[in-house]
Amino acid sequence: MTESTVLFEARGDVALITLNRPTALNSFTRTMHHDLWAALDQAEADPAIRACVITGAGRGFCAGADLSDFDFTPGPDMVKRADPGPVIDQAFNPTTRRLQSLRMPCVAAVNGVAAGAGASLVMACDIAIAAPTASFIQAFSKIGLVPDAGGSWLLVERLGLARALALAMTGDKLPAPQAKEWGMIWDVAEDPLAAALALAQRLAAMPTTALVATRALLQGASTRSLSAHLDVERDTQSAMGSTHDYLEGVKAFLEKRPARFTGK
Repeated sequence: MTESTVLFEARGDVALITLNRPTALNSFTRTMHHDLWAALDQAEADPAIRACVITGAGRGFCAGADLSDFDFTPGPDMVKRADPGPVIDQAFNPTTRRLQSLRMPCVAAVNGVAAGAGASLVMACDIAIAAPTASFIQAFSKIGLVPDAGGSWLLVERLGLARALALAMTGDKLPAPQAKEWGMIWDVAEDPLAAALALAQRLAAMPTTALVATRALLQGASTRSLSAHLDVERDTQSAMGSTHDYLEGVKAFLEKRPARFTGK
């Protein structure tokens, strides 16, 4: 039996998900996408798990798509067989959507290079912590493609148009310290996995429903006017007002004690 392309480990209330194709820098095959979805399903199905961490095995985080999955065999239908559109539609886009709609916070522990869709995967997580030696590469222009898996949207959101365009067009490497300075990632740590797990454990003890609602509010902010967003904010806040964690948080504050959040 071959080892799964994605490993899952429950560490108390945190799920550790490891991309596990180290000899290929954890580049994505269709099978790997399905294994990642299964790991996310496993995390979401366990009520005890309230945060997750995604990292890569070996020296890289993720090198994007495994181009060996594409069929470039000469023949009259080669262009159709080599078309990246179907795998984007059937695999990469669903992965990005899954990460952006998880019922819990998700932290990326970027242990090495994140290239192409690997960089998009990092940005699709809620928070990212990278090793000082990690880097982010928009490798698409080097093979005649455009950023995908949400990269063209996430890059502009995180970095602004000028920096996003330059990185996407040149394919230049962005070192982790500069990625932090520019706002692509949250932090740089010598041991990004330990730092990500510690942060995930902290998030897991917080009001999960409110954290996920916060994600949704911030994701949608740029698509609405301030006036429209105020209404969405009001309605979301009202919904949070009926949760256990809101009532517990206020009660704990008034009683001057630590709150005991359940994520509900």
